[in-house]
Amino acid sequence: MKLKKQYDCNLVMMNDLIGGKWKLRILWHIMNGDNRFSMLEKTIDSITPKVLMSQLNEMEESGLILKHVLVSTPPKVVVYEINPEYSGICEICLLYTSDAADDLIGV
Repeated sequence: MKLKKQYDCNLVMMNDLIGGKWKLRILWHIMNGDNRFSMLEKTIDSITPKVLMSQLNEMEESGLILKHVLVSTPPKVVVYEINPEYSGICEICLLYTSDAADDLIGV
């Protein structure tokens, strides 16, 4: 999703950034070292390559993640990282996966 230039509500902005079924899971995996397409595809159950690529492209367009193409030797390697401007989003991911979140949902 393309971000608007201005938001009246931070919650709406966060939903545009990480809303949906896959984005938060993708971010969590990138934060934890699964930063290549093939790694993400293997570690995220039930995501298709087409959907994964679409979600990565949306997150890159919104500026949430950065894509680096390493072309030292064929085949080229693409590595994703969370944009430092959005590093605070890592705290949200950690909150969702913390013990406190488990307590909230009764796990």
